[in-house]
Amino acid sequence: MELPFYLNFNDFESNYYDNLEKWFEEYHNTSETDYLKALAELYSPYVYYNFTDDRLKPDASIEVKDCFFPYHEKIGISFCIDCENEISPSNGMNQVFEFKNITMMEYAQHILDKINKFCSKNAHALDGSKNIQDYINNYAIVTSMEGVGYCISYNRHQKAIPFLKAYLPYYGQTVNMAVYRDFLFSVVQIAEFIDQKLKTVHAFKQTIYARSRADAKFNVQLSRQFLTLCN
Repeated sequence: MELPFYLNFNDFESNYYDNLEKWFEEYHNTSETDYLKALAELYSPYVYYNFTDDRLKPDASIEVKDCFFPYHEKIGISFCIDCENEISPSNGMNQVFEFKNITMMEYAQHILDKINKFCSKNAHALDGSKNIQDYINNYAIVTSMEGVGYCISYNRHQKAIPFLKAYLPYYGQTVNMAVYRDFLFSVVQIAEFIDQKLKTVHAFKQTIYARSRADAKFNVQLSRQFLTLCN
């Protein structure tokens, strides 16, 4: 079952039990705990643990490769490598890239631009009942690259599909900033709702809070070990 992804808390809360019922219809030998674990997997990428406040905070971002040609003024660690197949071109100027974190809104707009560009070149792309949503996971469109810009990892793109399905319009050129802001305000509420439900069934280690806190501690330890090695 593909769980719906909600961009605001009210929609998530009001549909919780309806979706739980559908979950039981799809998976007979299961429990609400399994359903909650699936929800935790769905929303945990959009929050992080904040040590100062000891709570979850919104973090709707994704790592991409910012591809460009050498000798452009760029700051950061750059790698001379082809963005998709990791083979340097035999002629012409080698392309380089640096890793960059961008917001999910910027990522969604980038994907929307790719889809609209494809549709503008293919007159029948939006014929009949077809719309932008039909091309969200089109490999050729998602990984297309002309000159410079963001190089999209198709594997990493899969994790963004639920968000994109909920956020991208069926038709249009731009994403909705107000809806995105609402999502940033709501995602922590959604995570805390899931965690509260998990606590009632004593699945404390499965909460988004516990897992995010453990990940944050691990990353801090990893950074300290790296600094120790550097010194």
